Amino acid sequence: MSTDAQRLSRLADLDTNTVSDALDFLELPGATVGLRPLWHCPRIVGRASTIQLAPKQADGGLTVHPITSVIAESQGDDRVLVIAGGIEGVSCWGDIVANAATMKHIRGTVIDGFSRDIDGSEEIGYPVYGRGVTMVSARNRLVQTGSGAPVTVAGVEVAQDDFVIADRCGTVFVPAARIDEVLDIAERTAAKQAGMVSRIRAGQSVAEAMHDRHFAAVMEERRPAETR
Repeated sequence: MSTDAQRLSRLADLDTNTVSDALDFLELPGATVGLRPLWHCPRIVGRASTIQLAPKQADGGLTVHPITSVIAESQGDDRVLVIAGGIEGVSCWGDIVANAATMKHIRGTVIDGFSRDIDGSEEIGYPVYGRGVTMVSARNRLVQTGSGAPVTVAGVEVAQDDFVIADRCGTVFVPAARIDEVLDIAERTAAKQAGMVSRIRAGQSVAEAMHDRHFAAVMEERRPAETR
């Protein structure tokens, strides 16, 4: 049986497009729209540490700055911070927390919201994915209401320890319980697509190379021989 480290290594050999296709085959949600790199940053592959934010109430008083407690308590080197509950035009991230996350070996941050100080994240090479960039602070506007529990990010439910892959095309989440199936289908899909490109370059008609039966074969091939 694969270890989580091996699963992450296999996931790192894929891209969001192929993983999204695998989720489609299994009729699973996971692919998001609009969560893209906020600077020309490296891709992210890791496990989700979930954080829920919400608007601060007028009488909320002073509190710990959002996200800081999760960073402080983070363990291991496979973590990706997944932040839900952002407000349009208000920052959920900045260069100070990026520096703190780097010190804890966190792999990157995915925000269903906005980041400020993006030059500071870029300066230290810390990957940030989200909806956009702003200069407006979260202070007195957002509070953290939870962590380590399921959150909804761009319409997708993400649980603690789910797998995350993000690149220039966007961000995809894979349920931890289904990662082996998704990896198997994604690897088969990648091989099929590479074969299509090779045949097209060799002169085959694109209509033939991309016929639906080639994609259908991905699911057929994964069935155990005794069930065919």
